[in-house]
Amino acid sequence: MTELRNKKFIKKLLSGMPLILLFVSVLNDYNFNFLDLKYFSFNFSYILIFYYSLKKSEGLGYTYIFIAGLFNDVVVGTPIGLSSLMYLILCGAAAYLRNITLRPSLVKDCIFFLITILIINSLLFITLNLIYNFELDYFDQIINIVHTFLLYFLFSNLFDFFENHFVGNIHAR
Repeated sequence: MTELRNKKFIKKLLSGMPLILLFVSVLNDYNFNFLDLKYFSFNFSYILIFYYSLKKSEGLGYTYIFIAGLFNDVVVGTPIGLSSLMYLILCGAAAYLRNITLRPSLVKDCIFFLITILIINSLLFITLNLIYNFELDYFDQIINIVHTFLLYFLFSNLFDFFENHFVGNIHAR
């Protein structure tokens, strides 16, 4: 009986891992300054949200993504609701790509991801500069966009491995 409970717990934990990762990533405003990597930053939550909205539409849920955006706004200090809006636009773009794609390809997904994060960051910069008069360093933002795009290849493969070898094996049993 306890073995059955343990399997159910592990199954729920593994299937909820993307949601746990999402909230950990938005609650930790991490950077790599302590590693002396001044020009290295990326937006892990964009990668996670895009991947799971594209590949596993039931993986995160729009309500949780909206709430995670609110938490991100509080941690980062941006106006409440702005990150939630950007996250939901990212979800909408991934859902659109999922519906129009006949043959999925990592290269096509990455190109669409790049276009999407360029649009999202442009909207974010326009909103923060014109409406809220936030000062932004454009060079840092470009570095963030480039690293987020490049790391999508790595994290997409890691998420595929996780889904196929851990979550898939639990659901098969």
